[in-house]
Parts: sequence; C-alpha cells; structure tokens
Amino acid sequence: MTSLLLARVAAASDAVAATGGRKAKIELLAQCLREASDVELPVVVSWLSGATRQRRTGLGWASLRDRPPAAEAATLTVAEVDAALERAADAAGAGSQVARRDVLAGLLVAATDAEQRFLSGLITGELRQGAQAGLLLEAVATAAAVPAAAVRRAVTLSGDLPSVAVALRDGGEEALARFGLQVGRPLAPMLAGTAPDLAAALARTGGAAVEWKLDGVRIQVHRDGADVAVFTRTLDEITDRVPEVVAAARGLPVTSVVLDGEAIALRPDGRPEPFQVTSSRVARRDAAAPAAVPLTTMFFDALHLDGADLLDATGGERRLALETTVPGELIVPRHLVDPAVDPAVDPEADPDADAAATAFAADALARGHEGVVVKSLAAPYAMGRRGAGWIKVKPRLTLDLVVLAVERGHGRRTGYLSNLHLGARDPDGEFGPPGGFVMLGKTFKGLTDVMLAWQTEHLSALASSTTTSTGSWQVDVRPELVVEIAFDGVQTSPRYPAGMALRFARVLAHRPDKPASQADTVATVRRLHAAGAGPDGQALVSRPVR
Repeated sequence: MTSLLLARVAAASDAVAATGGRKAKIELLAQCLREASDVELPVVVSWLSGATRQRRTGLGWASLRDRPPAAEAATLTVAEVDAALERAADAAGAGSQVARRDVLAGLLVAATDAEQRFLSGLITGELRQGAQAGLLLEAVATAAAVPAAAVRRAVTLSGDLPSVAVALRDGGEEALARFGLQVGRPLAPMLAGTAPDLAAALARTGGAAVEWKLDGVRIQVHRDGADVAVFTRTLDEITDRVPEVVAAARGLPVTSVVLDGEAIALRPDGRPEPFQVTSSRVARRDAAAPAAVPLTTMFFDALHLDGADLLDATGGERRLALETTVPGELIVPRHLVDPAVDPAVDPEADPDADAAATAFAADALARGHEGVVVKSLAAPYAMGRRGAGWIKVKPRLTLDLVVLAVERGHGRRTGYLSNLHLGARDPDGEFGPPGGFVMLGKTFKGLTDVMLAWQTEHLSALASSTTTSTGSWQVDVRPELVVEIAFDGVQTSPRYPAGMALRFARVLAHRPDKPASQADTVATVRRLHAAGAGPDGQALVSRPVR
C-alpha cells in the first residue's frame, strides 16, 4: 500500500463539508479510512474527528497568522505530518516555542492551499467539516463492516476511537470484546444536557436528585489496591499533579474502585476559586511546591466497586454504592426530588417540595457554584453520551459587545463571514483612545444559517477601507454592530489587552437596534471577573419546580 497523502485526508474533509446527507458523509469518511495503512489508520481517525493524535501540540492561532505561499503540488504524507506534530508536542524548555513554530512553518511551506486550510483547522481545533464523533464512529463501523452499536460500546468503554479502529482492522468484531471496564483504563465520561431551569430539567429526568454543579476539573479516579490513577474528562492522566486526590482515594475502605468527580480549588470560606485557578493548579507539574493551590476532592458517582461493574446500575444504585464507600465530606451534596410530588395529581403531596428544590439550587449559587445538575435516579451511566439522564441548569450570563473584526468562514461556512472578534467599550481610554473598544475574545458558536447570512451582508458593508488583516481570513470592520453574547464566565487571559477573556462565548442575537455607545464596558466585565460569578440577580429558576 502506498503512503497516504495529507491531500487525500484534506479532500475527504472538504467533501464531507460539502455533502448534506448523513449516509453520504459516512461513506466518504469510510472510504478514506479504508485507504489508510495499519500505521496511518489511528492518525487519520484522529484527524477526521478534528483532533491531532498528540492532543496537545503547543501550536495555536498565533502560529498561523502569517501563512507562507501554498505549494503547487501535494507531497506531504500522513506519516510525515504526524511525525512533525509529534516533534512539536515533544518540544520543551528554552526555545521550545520557536522550535514548534519552525516545525509548523516547515509543514505549511510544503502544503497546498487545501492542506494549509486543513492543518489550520486541525491545529486550532476548529475543523468544522461536519464529521462529528457520531458520524466518524459509524464510518469506522462501515469501513470494517460491523454493527455501529458494537463499535459505540467499545469506544465508550475505552474513550479511544483510533484504538477501536485498529482493533477492528486487526481482529474484526470479535476483537471488540476486549474493550471492557478495566480498573486503570479511563472511560469516556457521562455528559450532561442543558435546560433553562429546574422545571424543564425535571420534566426530562422524572424522579431525580439535584446536585451542586462544581466549576472544577472533571476527574475519574481508578484505584486497584495501592495503585491509583487519575484522569481528566479528555482521558489524560494527571495522577502526579493531584496528590490530594490520590491520598483521598487511598484512604477509602476498598480494594478496587472507579469514581467520577471533580477536583476544585476552594477559598478558606469554602467558596470556589475561579475555574482558571483550579485548571492552572491541575496543570502544575510541581504540585507539592509550597506555593501550589490546594485542591479539594469531590465525588458524585461510582462506576466500579470491589470487582462489581456499576455502569448498568441505576443512578440511585450507584449513589448508594458511593455513599457506603466514600465519606460524606468527599461527596457532592444533593437534594432528592420526589417524582410523585405534584399537587395537581396528588392532593396529599408536600406543598413545600418545589420550594425545597428551588432553595437547594439557590443555595448552590449563593455558595459560588455554577448551578446544579439534575440527575435521573433510574438512568444507567451513559458513557460518552449527553442524554436526558443528567441535565445541567445554570444561570445565563450575557453581555452586549461590539464586533471589531470577523473571519471568513471555511468548510460549510465558505462564503460567509463567520468568527466574530468581540470587544467591550473602553470609555476612559484605559487600553487606547477614550471611547474605543478592547477585545475580549472570538466566537462562531450559536450562529444559525440565517444569522450567518444576515451578518455576512451587514458586516460586509461595515468593512474598513483601511483593512490590514493578520491573515487572509480576517476582515476588520467599523465597530458599530452590537451582539448579545452568552458566556459561562470571565477568565484571566494574557492574550488580550485587558487581561481577560470570555469563557464559552456564544451568540444569542444580533442587536442592530442598539448603538455601540450602549454596549457593556470593560469595567463591567472586570467586575464579573473579580466576583468569579454572574451578575447579581441572575436567576436559576424561572418558574416553580414540578
């Protein structure tokens, strides 16, 4: 088999982006997978799912600002590019950033225009060709001619689609049997859907418990005897970085256990530190240093206990296993909601039940937590899936910001102006001339096709006559269009002039009815950042719980 070219993978990605039918997308992906060699297969699976095999390469938008002229002919192979990205990921110490950029420059100068676009999307995590995880999983199954359900089970147990694809190539469907729960090997975590309030969440879950939603780092803890391993939600091992979690696991009266939970940095009064404090602490490799921020371990689910797998047990059964194994101070607090309590159905029902659930949620917010998660008492642990078993309810934070620039779309959004550069007003001239704007981040999330078309037309008319792009994809615009932005918080960021950036920003609405002079100010954003939470008065519950 000849070496597979990067151009072939890029072409498959472009073809998927241009194709509307689900079955057609799956077949395009499957054909590309069939053409990969045994060595290339895990790389191609990773790339088509929108990630590099290395997970973290140290490369980002800054490395892609000045792309060299594209090569005329496609020569780069999948193996060559993967090896180059491996060198970038391995670079460490003084000069590592320069070394990484040199690696990327070498790839870009040898890449065609299509390959450059593919690499840019891959490296920045914005490869939006429509091949989400579910489609690629089905493509792996189609390429191997096995049922998708068998592949899905193996992937959710292992969290590693490339490994499952390789096993199928080597041993067929029978090889998937080895992907069972093994203490020490991380599982794809169960995910939560969203609802605007408690009533909407409970309508989907039925009998449920309401738990605090902590803004920490998701951890999955495996213990086998004295051996403990700790993994993140992306299945990266961080055992050496979280000695507090390891100590908590070793203190449990068990032989083997797999627990789901969070590691979080708390202030002396018990309120959580901003998420960035926790994430920075978890990223530290010198966790035992005196200056290291201490972490608190909190568990909310049990997946395995002393030889018994609990994945198919109900939420109530798993919670019981957790409470009989883990001390109460290490368990996320919760409030049980009686599914039979509905005065419209049962006149003997407790009329204070709604108030109790609402009060519990309000107390979580008052303590500085993100909100709550409503968890079905009947649902099994849905590994790697976001269903109706868990529903998160958080207050929605919004700001009115001004569009400072916009990026030309690619893939499905080719021909549109897509990714918005967002700024807050700077009336006092703290970061430039008085009355200007200071950038807080970018987002393309939340935009429907109708919104994309509208903003493309509107922002094209606002394009600056003196545009100086940092890349051919950026268009500077006059700061006139206001957009309503929802976000999950404000975090410290050295990337932007104000030292702050919005976390998980998404567009709610264009507001051409609002002048830029009425947009929110950088001072407002700074207050949110200092508070570590949303504006006063944000409501978690918009109507009574039933």
